Amino acid sequence: MAEPRLIMFDMDGTLIDSGAIIAEHMAATFRDHGLDVPTAEMSHSIIGLSLEIAMERLAQCDAETAILMAGTYRQHYRAMLAGGERHEPLYAGALEALNRLRAHEASILGIATGKRLSGVNRILALHALADHFVTLQTPDHNPSKPHPGMILRACAETGIDPSCTVMIGDTTFDMELGRSAGARTIGVSWGYHARVALEESGAHIIIDDYADLDDAIERVLS
Repeated sequence: MAEPRLIMFDMDGTLIDSGAIIAEHMAATFRDHGLDVPTAEMSHSIIGLSLEIAMERLAQCDAETAILMAGTYRQHYRAMLAGGERHEPLYAGALEALNRLRAHEASILGIATGKRLSGVNRILALHALADHFVTLQTPDHNPSKPHPGMILRACAETGIDPSCTVMIGDTTFDMELGRSAGARTIGVSWGYHARVALEESGAHIIIDDYADLDDAIERVLS
């Protein structure tokens, strides 16, 4: 039997296409607080960080103000969800890739994301993915990316060494998270950070399509 391996996925920009919704709610939040509205590109640059830290960076404000802004942002998100007309779609090929990996006898799947656990569970339920993942790592019980805590905690929960772990994500925060934890890293080109940024932050491999993921995992762990 093959040696167990832990495959960790980022969520926003990697599994789900949430960039437009996030940018929209960021813009509304900044307007509510009387601040200049960030561009979509600016909002995309902080996706992956825990929300309060993202607000500090984007608004260049103190921690107390960031907490208030994060609360406003969550209000806008909840209002959207209450309307029931919009949600975050999976990227093309994501479901098929997850199904293949779930069927692989040695693969254990996990999530490492800047979303709160409640948001992660909502997305997993929305796309019928809850049974795919063994470990869910969020800012509820970890430091924000790129601190290695999410990977190290997932490894502790599953009993798998970081050297047998892969972090898959679309941002520099994901690559830095994986590298700092001693894991292998796979960048995806369809998310919110540029390919060159992923390369510079330590991606071992970058893929352009979910069809290439299985081979990339084999290559980084060989």
